Amino acid sequence: MISFESDYNNGAHPSVLQHLLDTNSKQSASYGFDEWSESARRKIREACQCPDADIYFLVGGTQANATVIDGVLTGYEGVIAVDTGHINVHESGAVEANGHKIIILPSHDGKMSADDLESFHERFYADPVYEHMVIPGIVYITVPTELGTLYRAEELERIYALCQKFEVPLFVDGARMGYGLMADTCDFDLPWLARHCDVFYIGGTKVGALCGEAVVFPRNNAPRHFFNIIKQHGALLAKSRLAGVQFDALFTDGLYFGIARHAIEKAMRLRQLFTDAGIPIKDSPTNQQFVVLTNQQIEKLRQQVLFETWEPIDGTHTLCRFVTSWATTEADLQTLAEALQSL
Repeated sequence: MISFESDYNNGAHPSVLQHLLDTNSKQSASYGFDEWSESARRKIREACQCPDADIYFLVGGTQANATVIDGVLTGYEGVIAVDTGHINVHESGAVEANGHKIIILPSHDGKMSADDLESFHERFYADPVYEHMVIPGIVYITVPTELGTLYRAEELERIYALCQKFEVPLFVDGARMGYGLMADTCDFDLPWLARHCDVFYIGGTKVGALCGEAVVFPRNNAPRHFFNIIKQHGALLAKSRLAGVQFDALFTDGLYFGIARHAIEKAMRLRQLFTDAGIPIKDSPTNQQFVVLTNQQIEKLRQQVLFETWEPIDGTHTLCRFVTSWATTEADLQTLAEALQSL
């Protein structure tokens, strides 16, 4: 049985594991003050072209989202996100559990519209009693989106300009950032992105690490006492070298971007297999591919392939997700091709 369920259902990339083994017998300081975490921070600053960036290693994506949002906001502020946003759909109310309302805007293929963002703020501050309401305090987007789509640079540029106009920080969830940056249609790079937001994180869990995310405040703009906020949220590893060593490996010799590019190439091959089989597929340039299968096809394909059913389309068709990663092989794709031929 082969699996295209997710990009974090394998262990870690061999180079990451090797670095963990090579450093395993060495002692170090704790809580992110070890030599490998410091080395990883230097490499990430260089990759982002942000020499003054504040960088923190957290255990996972939900913790990163909840901790950053809670750290930036005051108690009476909320976070703006689209209805399909990860914090709104798949994080068990982690943001709300910290006392912050998620202010929902409509999704456009997973993306936030700058027009929607602008009109919301204009309506909000035109209300004479807005001070009795939850104040919008941060804007949250994902790169790439939950639906595998990508913002164009001009879209992000406009969103960020509006955030600056209305004096709210822009937070980019980068759990799958590598797969967005390395997509064929992406027209910006990591340094550009770092210049067009106020905080983002580089996902490790879904891009070759066992666990861990690197939260980046690109201009030495982390909230005061952010270390304490991380610890309060249970997002701080005492043995933080676990994340530091992994990111040190990921940002050596372009490994992070190479992992992501490998997954993109396999995803495009996977996409072609479905197209050749005459199966409808949504437009996604990233490692997440969404196909429309009949329920009968799903039952038959599941005998050989693991994948995720996303949402029903009608009584006989379902949108399904297939995801590639660093571990996807040509043999996996060949098995899928044979399985599709039998449908």
